[in-house]
Amino acid sequence: MSWLDALGWFGSALLVFSLLQARILRLRVLNTVACIILTFFNAFLGVWPMVAMNVVLAAINLWFIARMLRERNDESAFTVIEVEEHDAYLQHFLEVQHDDIERFNPGFSGVTEAAERYAYLVVHGHETVGVVVVRGAGGGVGQVELDYVTERYRDFTPGEFVWRRSGLFAGHGWRTIRTPDAMVGAYYERLGFRRDGQAWALDIAGVTRPEGSP
Repeated sequence: MSWLDALGWFGSALLVFSLLQARILRLRVLNTVACIILTFFNAFLGVWPMVAMNVVLAAINLWFIARMLRERNDESAFTVIEVEEHDAYLQHFLEVQHDDIERFNPGFSGVTEAAERYAYLVVHGHETVGVVVVRGAGGGVGQVELDYVTERYRDFTPGEFVWRRSGLFAGHGWRTIRTPDAMVGAYYERLGFRRDGQAWALDIAGVTRPEGSP
């Protein structure tokens, strides 16, 4: 097999692999790389219609990637909606995502109604991309029971919006937000959380509040 054949096979395999990705940003990046490889491959062969097609596809991908990267730091890209613990849609979302939630939030057994428990849906446009459940644990501590983002949006920053920009937790009298112990794939360090044993903790006083909030 020549190096050119190997390049073509690799580009084709990468193109197929990119379409298997559930994460939107990862799909676009891998697909762009595959299109660039196939552009060079077809250019060496002189197959100009395929060159043109891959150039156009790469340009489309780059446009979407640029828009996604802008949204990562755009506070208006996400909305947080408080819902009741027994809300039918919340319960349906938790049931549909049950297996994936269990992977990243071991020990989570569901949301039940309680006076000091608060549930929030994280929404991007019309799509629910995550859910956060926090309860009052006493002593000025808000205990995170669930912090989940769907796989499609794990390359984005809904967590940064929820924990540092939304101002959700400033009105509950909590001084600290604490996560469950040993969460899988925890991303909290880059959001300003500190280690608290096997958990992470965030001091509410250091959280940015929305403009116009008291």
